[in-house]
Amino acid sequence: MQKGDRQLDRSGLFGRVVSILETSRANVVRSVNSEMVAAYWLIGREIVEEIQKGEVRGGYAKECIEKLSSQLNERFGKGFSVANLKFFRQFYLVFGDRDPCGGTPPAEFATQCVANSAGFIPSLGWSHYRALMRVRHPAARTYYEREAASNGWSVRQLERQSHSLFFERLLKSKDQEAMQERLENQSAELSPIDIIKDPYVLEFLDLPESHELSETALENALISSLQTFLLELGNGFAFVARQKRLTLDGDHFYPDLIFYHMRLKCYVVLDLKTEKLTHGDVGQMQLYVNYYDREIRAPDDNPTVGLLLCTEKNDAVVRYILSEDNPQIFAAKYQFELPTLEELQQELTRERLRIEESVMQYTVGNEEVLHEE
Repeated sequence: MQKGDRQLDRSGLFGRVVSILETSRANVVRSVNSEMVAAYWLIGREIVEEIQKGEVRGGYAKECIEKLSSQLNERFGKGFSVANLKFFRQFYLVFGDRDPCGGTPPAEFATQCVANSAGFIPSLGWSHYRALMRVRHPAARTYYEREAASNGWSVRQLERQSHSLFFERLLKSKDQEAMQERLENQSAELSPIDIIKDPYVLEFLDLPESHELSETALENALISSLQTFLLELGNGFAFVARQKRLTLDGDHFYPDLIFYHMRLKCYVVLDLKTEKLTHGDVGQMQLYVNYYDREIRAPDDNPTVGLLLCTEKNDAVVRYILSEDNPQIFAAKYQFELPTLEELQQELTRERLRIEESVMQYTVGNEEVLHEE
Protein backbone atom coordinates (compact mmCIF):
# COMPACT_ATOMS: atom_id res chain seq x y z
CA MET A 1 0.00 0.00 0.00
CA GLN A 2 1.34 3.38 -0.92
CA LYS A 3 1.85 6.10 1.67
CA GLY A 4 -0.96 8.21 0.20
CA ASP A 5 -3.35 5.22 0.44
CA ARG A 6 -2.52 4.66 4.12
CA GLN A 7 -3.10 8.32 4.93
CA LEU A 8 -6.52 8.30 3.23
CA ASP A 9 -7.51 5.13 5.13
CA ARG A 10 -6.38 6.54 8.50
CA SER A 11 -8.20 9.81 7.95
CA GLY A 12 -11.48 8.10 7.12
CA LEU A 13 -12.04 10.42 4.15
CA PHE A 14 -13.61 7.69 2.06
CA GLY A 15 -15.95 6.66 4.88
CA ARG A 16 -17.06 10.23 5.53
CA VAL A 17 -17.74 10.88 1.85
CA VAL A 18 -19.68 7.59 1.57
CA SER A 19 -21.83 8.68 4.52
CA ILE A 20 -22.58 12.01 2.86
CA LEU A 21 -23.48 10.40 -0.46
CA GLU A 22 -25.63 7.63 0.98
CA THR A 23 -27.59 10.08 3.10
CA SER A 24 -28.04 12.37 0.13
CA ARG A 25 -29.26 9.57 -2.12
CA ALA A 26 -31.80 8.49 0.51
CA ASN A 27 -33.40 11.93 0.30
CA VAL A 28 -32.94 12.53 -3.43
CA VAL A 29 -36.58 11.86 -4.34
CA ARG A 30 -37.72 14.51 -1.86
CA SER A 31 -35.35 17.22 -2.91
CA VAL A 32 -32.95 16.42 -5.73
CA ASN A 33 -31.45 19.85 -6.34
CA SER A 34 -30.87 21.02 -2.79
CA GLU A 35 -29.68 17.64 -1.52
CA MET A 36 -27.04 17.16 -4.19
CA VAL A 37 -25.82 20.75 -4.07
CA ALA A 38 -25.38 20.44 -0.32
CA ALA A 39 -23.70 17.04 -0.70
CA TYR A 40 -21.21 18.36 -3.25
CA TRP A 41 -20.39 21.31 -0.99
CA LEU A 42 -19.77 18.91 1.92
CA ILE A 43 -17.60 16.64 -0.23
CA GLY A 44 -15.63 19.67 -1.34
CA ARG A 45 -15.11 20.65 2.28
CA GLU A 46 -13.87 17.18 3.19
CA ILE A 47 -11.40 17.21 0.29
CA VAL A 48 -10.08 20.68 1.15
CA GLU A 49 -9.66 19.83 4.84
CA GLU A 50 -7.99 16.51 4.02
CA ILE A 51 -5.51 18.18 1.70
CA GLN A 52 -4.80 20.97 4.19
CA LYS A 53 -3.88 18.52 6.94
CA GLY A 54 -1.97 16.22 4.60
CA GLU A 55 1.72 16.13 3.93
CA VAL A 56 3.16 19.34 2.54
CA ARG A 57 4.66 17.98 -0.62
CA GLY A 58 4.09 18.44 -4.29
CA GLY A 59 1.46 16.23 -5.84
CA TYR A 60 -0.34 15.22 -2.64
CA ALA A 61 -3.57 17.03 -3.59
CA LYS A 62 -3.58 15.33 -6.99
CA GLU A 63 -2.85 11.94 -5.42
CA CYS A 64 -5.58 12.43 -2.81
CA ILE A 65 -8.27 13.31 -5.36
CA GLU A 66 -7.27 10.53 -7.76
CA LYS A 67 -7.43 7.90 -5.01
CA LEU A 68 -10.82 9.14 -3.77
CA SER A 69 -12.16 9.12 -7.34
CA SER A 70 -11.09 5.52 -7.83
CA GLN A 71 -12.69 4.39 -4.55
CA LEU A 72 -15.97 6.23 -5.17
CA ASN A 73 -16.33 4.96 -8.73
CA GLU A 74 -15.75 1.44 -7.47
CA ARG A 75 -18.45 1.90 -4.82
CA PHE A 76 -21.05 3.99 -6.68
CA GLY A 77 -20.21 3.58 -10.34
CA LYS A 78 -19.41 6.41 -12.73
CA GLY A 79 -19.93 10.07 -11.81
CA PHE A 80 -17.01 10.76 -9.51
CA SER A 81 -14.24 11.46 -11.93
CA VAL A 82 -11.18 13.44 -10.93
CA ALA A 83 -12.61 16.40 -12.84
CA ASN A 84 -15.89 16.25 -10.90
CA LEU A 85 -14.15 16.01 -7.54
CA LYS A 86 -12.07 19.05 -8.49
CA PHE A 87 -15.35 20.87 -9.20
CA PHE A 88 -16.63 19.91 -5.72
CA ARG A 89 -13.42 21.20 -4.20
CA GLN A 90 -13.71 24.46 -6.14
CA PHE A 91 -17.37 24.73 -5.16
CA TYR A 92 -16.43 24.73 -1.49
CA LEU A 93 -13.61 27.21 -2.05
CA VAL A 94 -15.91 29.62 -3.88
CA PHE A 95 -18.94 29.25 -1.59
CA GLY A 96 -17.12 28.47 1.63
CA ASP A 97 -19.08 31.09 3.54
CA ARG A 98 -22.46 29.42 2.87
CA ASP A 99 -22.23 26.26 4.98
CA PRO A 100 -25.52 24.41 4.37
CA CYS A 101 -25.19 22.86 7.83
CA GLY A 102 -25.42 26.22 9.58
CA GLY A 103 -22.09 25.54 11.23
CA THR A 104 -19.22 23.08 11.03
CA PRO A 105 -20.37 19.96 12.89
CA PRO A 106 -18.38 16.72 13.15
CA ALA A 107 -18.61 14.19 10.35
CA GLU A 108 -20.93 11.92 12.36
CA PHE A 109 -23.66 14.57 12.01
CA ALA A 110 -23.51 14.50 8.21
CA THR A 111 -27.12 13.24 8.10
CA GLN A 112 -28.50 16.44 9.60
CA CYS A 113 -26.20 18.53 7.40
CA VAL A 114 -27.43 17.15 4.10
CA ALA A 115 -31.05 17.21 5.22
CA ASN A 116 -30.74 20.92 5.94
CA SER A 117 -29.77 22.57 2.67
CA ALA A 118 -30.28 26.16 3.86
CA GLY A 119 -27.57 28.38 2.49
CA PHE A 120 -28.12 27.47 -1.14
CA ILE A 121 -31.23 28.26 -3.17
CA PRO A 122 -33.26 25.05 -3.57
CA SER A 123 -34.55 25.92 -7.04
CA LEU A 124 -31.00 26.12 -8.43
CA GLY A 125 -29.33 22.87 -9.34
CA TRP A 126 -25.72 21.80 -9.52
CA SER A 127 -25.40 22.96 -13.12
CA HIS A 128 -26.44 26.46 -12.07
CA TYR A 129 -23.79 26.55 -9.36
CA ARG A 130 -21.15 25.24 -11.74
CA ALA A 131 -21.94 28.19 -14.00
CA LEU A 132 -21.85 30.58 -11.02
CA MET A 133 -18.42 29.29 -9.99
CA ARG A 134 -17.02 30.75 -13.21
CA VAL A 135 -18.12 34.28 -12.21
CA ARG A 136 -15.06 35.85 -10.62
CA HIS A 137 -16.54 38.95 -8.97
CA PRO A 138 -18.36 37.99 -5.70
CA ALA A 139 -20.99 40.76 -6.02
CA ALA A 140 -21.74 39.74 -9.61
CA ARG A 141 -21.95 36.08 -8.56
CA THR A 142 -24.47 36.91 -5.82
CA TYR A 143 -26.50 39.02 -8.23
CA TYR A 144 -26.67 36.27 -10.90
CA GLU A 145 -27.57 33.65 -8.30
CA ARG A 146 -30.45 35.71 -6.96
CA GLU A 147 -31.73 36.71 -10.40
CA ALA A 148 -31.54 33.13 -11.69
CA ALA A 149 -33.70 31.97 -8.80
CA SER A 150 -36.25 34.80 -8.85
CA ASN A 151 -36.67 34.69 -12.65
CA GLY A 152 -36.44 30.94 -13.17
CA TRP A 153 -33.42 31.18 -15.47
CA SER A 154 -32.27 28.02 -17.14
CA VAL A 155 -28.57 27.21 -17.00
CA ARG A 156 -28.23 28.44 -20.57
CA GLN A 157 -29.88 31.76 -19.69
CA LEU A 158 -27.67 32.15 -16.64
CA GLU A 159 -24.56 31.51 -18.72
CA ARG A 160 -25.73 33.98 -21.34
CA GLN A 161 -26.19 36.71 -18.73
CA SER A 162 -22.81 36.16 -17.10
CA HIS A 163 -20.96 35.80 -20.43
CA SER A 164 -22.50 39.07 -21.66
CA LEU A 165 -21.31 40.83 -18.48
CA PHE A 166 -24.88 41.86 -17.64
CA PHE A 167 -24.00 42.93 -14.09
CA GLU A 168 -20.96 44.96 -15.15
CA ARG A 169 -22.93 46.75 -17.87
CA LEU A 170 -25.68 47.57 -15.40
CA LEU A 171 -23.15 49.23 -13.10
CA LYS A 172 -21.39 51.12 -15.90
CA SER A 173 -21.22 54.93 -15.49
CA LYS A 174 -23.39 54.95 -12.37
CA ASP A 175 -22.72 55.46 -8.68
CA GLN A 176 -21.48 51.90 -8.44
CA GLU A 177 -21.49 51.49 -4.66
CA ALA A 178 -25.03 52.84 -4.28
CA MET A 179 -26.24 50.92 -7.32
CA GLN A 180 -24.73 47.66 -6.10
CA GLU A 181 -26.38 48.14 -2.71
CA ARG A 182 -29.78 48.63 -4.34
CA LEU A 183 -29.31 45.60 -6.59
CA GLU A 184 -28.44 43.39 -3.64
CA ASN A 185 -31.40 44.67 -1.59
CA GLN A 186 -34.62 43.57 -3.25
CA SER A 187 -36.69 45.86 -0.98
CA ALA A 188 -34.69 48.95 -1.94
CA GLU A 189 -36.41 51.54 -4.08
CA LEU A 190 -35.21 51.63 -7.69
CA SER A 191 -35.04 54.68 -9.91
CA PRO A 192 -35.28 54.58 -13.74
CA ILE A 193 -31.51 54.96 -14.22
CA ASP A 194 -30.99 51.81 -12.17
CA ILE A 195 -32.49 49.63 -14.91
CA ILE A 196 -30.52 51.08 -17.83
CA LYS A 197 -27.48 49.25 -19.20
CA ASP A 198 -24.95 50.48 -21.73
CA PRO A 199 -24.35 48.82 -24.10
CA TYR A 200 -27.20 46.41 -24.74
CA VAL A 201 -25.97 43.20 -26.35
CA LEU A 202 -28.15 41.62 -29.06
CA GLU A 203 -25.88 38.77 -30.10
CA PHE A 204 -28.80 36.33 -29.93
CA LEU A 205 -30.29 37.92 -33.08
CA ASP A 206 -27.37 36.73 -35.20
CA LEU A 207 -27.56 39.91 -37.29
CA PRO A 208 -24.67 41.74 -38.97
CA GLU A 209 -23.60 45.05 -37.44
CA SER A 210 -24.39 47.09 -40.55
CA HIS A 211 -25.90 50.49 -41.23
CA GLU A 212 -27.85 48.82 -44.04
CA LEU A 213 -30.00 47.09 -41.42
CA SER A 214 -33.42 48.76 -41.27
CA GLU A 215 -35.20 49.65 -38.05
CA THR A 216 -38.13 47.47 -39.14
CA ALA A 217 -35.87 44.45 -39.65
CA LEU A 218 -34.27 45.00 -36.25
CA GLU A 219 -37.67 45.37 -34.60
CA ASN A 220 -38.96 42.19 -36.28
CA ALA A 221 -35.90 40.28 -35.14
CA LEU A 222 -36.37 41.45 -31.55
CA ILE A 223 -40.03 40.46 -31.54
CA SER A 224 -39.09 37.03 -32.90
CA SER A 225 -36.65 36.65 -30.00
CA LEU A 226 -38.78 38.47 -27.44
CA GLN A 227 -38.07 36.11 -24.55
CA THR A 228 -34.32 36.54 -24.91
CA PHE A 229 -34.71 40.30 -25.43
CA LEU A 230 -36.68 40.55 -22.17
CA LEU A 231 -33.84 38.67 -20.51
CA GLU A 232 -31.38 41.23 -21.88
CA LEU A 233 -33.53 44.17 -20.78
CA GLY A 234 -33.52 42.84 -17.24
CA ASN A 235 -35.77 41.78 -14.41
CA GLY A 236 -39.21 43.41 -14.27
CA PHE A 237 -39.94 44.18 -17.94
CA ALA A 238 -43.26 43.06 -19.43
CA PHE A 239 -44.06 43.44 -23.13
CA VAL A 240 -47.12 45.59 -23.92
CA ALA A 241 -47.20 46.47 -27.62
CA ARG A 242 -45.27 47.26 -30.79
CA GLN A 243 -45.88 50.19 -33.13
CA LYS A 244 -48.60 51.51 -30.83
CA ARG A 245 -50.25 54.37 -32.70
CA LEU A 246 -50.40 57.77 -31.00
CA THR A 247 -52.65 60.35 -32.63
CA LEU A 248 -52.28 64.11 -32.11
CA ASP A 249 -54.66 66.32 -34.08
CA GLY A 250 -54.70 63.92 -37.00
CA ASP A 251 -50.95 63.22 -37.00
CA HIS A 252 -49.94 59.65 -36.22
CA PHE A 253 -46.79 58.52 -34.40
CA TYR A 254 -45.57 54.97 -33.85
CA PRO A 255 -43.09 54.26 -31.06
CA ASP A 256 -41.36 50.96 -31.76
CA LEU A 257 -41.88 48.97 -28.57
CA ILE A 258 -43.83 49.55 -25.35
CA PHE A 259 -43.04 47.76 -22.08
CA TYR A 260 -44.22 48.04 -18.50
CA HIS A 261 -41.74 47.74 -15.65
CA MET A 262 -43.35 45.86 -12.78
CA ARG A 263 -41.01 47.04 -10.04
CA LEU A 264 -40.80 50.68 -11.14
CA LYS A 265 -44.54 50.69 -11.92
CA CYS A 266 -44.18 52.69 -15.10
CA TYR A 267 -44.41 52.41 -18.88
CA VAL A 268 -41.15 52.17 -20.82
CA VAL A 269 -41.22 53.46 -24.40
CA LEU A 270 -38.37 52.06 -26.50
CA ASP A 271 -37.29 53.37 -29.90
CA LEU A 272 -34.71 51.71 -32.14
CA LYS A 273 -32.22 53.67 -34.25
CA THR A 274 -29.88 52.05 -36.76
CA GLU A 275 -27.82 55.22 -37.20
CA LYS A 276 -26.22 57.80 -34.95
CA LEU A 277 -28.64 59.43 -32.54
CA THR A 278 -29.81 62.95 -33.50
CA HIS A 279 -31.48 65.80 -31.63
CA GLY A 280 -34.67 64.98 -33.59
CA ASP A 281 -34.71 61.45 -32.16
CA VAL A 282 -34.43 62.78 -28.63
CA GLY A 283 -37.18 65.34 -29.24
CA GLN A 284 -39.47 62.66 -30.64
CA MET A 285 -38.90 60.49 -27.59
CA GLN A 286 -39.79 63.45 -25.38
CA LEU A 287 -43.09 63.64 -27.26
CA TYR A 288 -43.77 59.93 -26.64
CA VAL A 289 -42.99 60.22 -22.94
CA ASN A 290 -45.18 63.30 -22.53
CA TYR A 291 -48.06 61.60 -24.36
CA TYR A 292 -47.91 58.49 -22.17
CA ASP A 293 -47.67 60.59 -19.02
CA ARG A 294 -50.72 62.67 -19.95
CA GLU A 295 -52.92 60.18 -21.80
CA ILE A 296 -52.04 56.60 -20.89
CA ARG A 297 -50.56 56.17 -17.44
CA ALA A 298 -52.89 55.47 -14.52
CA PRO A 299 -52.99 57.64 -11.38
CA ASP A 300 -50.91 55.09 -9.45
CA ASP A 301 -48.30 54.70 -12.22
CA ASN A 302 -44.96 56.44 -12.00
CA PRO A 303 -43.71 58.76 -14.80
CA THR A 304 -43.02 57.11 -18.14
CA VAL A 305 -39.44 56.20 -19.07
CA GLY A 306 -38.08 56.63 -22.60
CA LEU A 307 -35.17 54.54 -23.88
CA LEU A 308 -33.43 55.21 -27.19
CA LEU A 309 -31.32 52.32 -28.48
CA CYS A 310 -28.84 53.33 -31.15
CA THR A 311 -25.60 52.19 -32.75
CA GLU A 312 -23.87 55.46 -31.86
CA LYS A 313 -24.74 58.40 -29.64
CA ASN A 314 -23.36 61.82 -28.88
CA ASP A 315 -23.57 62.25 -25.12
CA ALA A 316 -23.17 66.00 -25.43
CA VAL A 317 -26.24 66.23 -27.70
CA VAL A 318 -28.30 64.21 -25.23
CA ARG A 319 -27.13 66.29 -22.26
CA TYR A 320 -27.83 69.63 -23.93
CA ILE A 321 -31.27 68.67 -25.23
CA LEU A 322 -32.30 67.19 -21.89
CA SER A 323 -31.69 68.68 -18.49
CA GLU A 324 -28.72 67.39 -16.49
CA ASP A 325 -31.03 65.87 -13.90
CA ASN A 326 -33.38 64.33 -16.50
CA PRO A 327 -35.04 61.38 -14.76
CA GLN A 328 -37.04 59.95 -17.66
CA ILE A 329 -35.24 59.74 -21.03
CA PHE A 330 -32.10 57.69 -21.63
CA ALA A 331 -29.93 56.85 -24.61
CA ALA A 332 -27.83 53.69 -24.81
CA LYS A 333 -25.91 51.87 -27.51
CA TYR A 334 -26.58 48.37 -28.71
CA GLN A 335 -24.17 45.94 -30.35
CA PHE A 336 -24.34 42.50 -31.89
CA GLU A 337 -21.24 41.02 -30.28
CA LEU A 338 -20.46 40.31 -26.65
CA PRO A 339 -18.18 42.93 -25.10
CA THR A 340 -14.98 41.90 -23.38
CA LEU A 341 -14.21 42.90 -19.82
CA GLU A 342 -11.32 44.99 -21.15
CA GLU A 343 -13.66 46.91 -23.47
CA LEU A 344 -16.01 47.66 -20.59
CA GLN A 345 -13.12 48.82 -18.42
CA GLN A 346 -12.00 51.18 -21.17
CA GLU A 347 -15.55 52.54 -21.41
CA LEU A 348 -15.64 53.04 -17.65
CA THR A 349 -12.35 54.91 -17.76
CA ARG A 350 -13.60 57.19 -20.54
CA GLU A 351 -16.84 57.82 -18.65
CA ARG A 352 -14.97 58.62 -15.43
CA LEU A 353 -12.70 61.08 -17.26
CA ARG A 354 -15.72 62.70 -18.92
CA ILE A 355 -17.43 63.16 -15.55
CA GLU A 356 -14.26 64.54 -13.97
CA GLU A 357 -13.86 66.96 -16.87
CA SER A 358 -17.45 68.14 -16.49
CA VAL A 359 -16.98 68.66 -12.76
CA MET A 360 -13.75 70.56 -13.38
CA GLN A 361 -15.41 72.85 -15.95
CA TYR A 362 -18.29 73.50 -13.57
CA THR A 363 -15.91 74.29 -10.71
CA VAL A 364 -13.73 76.61 -12.80
CA GLY A 365 -16.81 78.40 -14.10
CA ASN A 366 -18.11 79.02 -10.60
CA GLU A 367 -14.71 80.28 -9.44
CA GLU A 368 -14.59 82.76 -12.33
CA VAL A 369 -18.04 84.07 -11.43
CA LEU A 370 -17.07 84.48 -7.78
CA HIS A 371 -13.84 86.21 -8.81
CA GLU A 372 -15.76 88.70 -10.98
CA GLU A 373 -18.13 89.45 -8.12
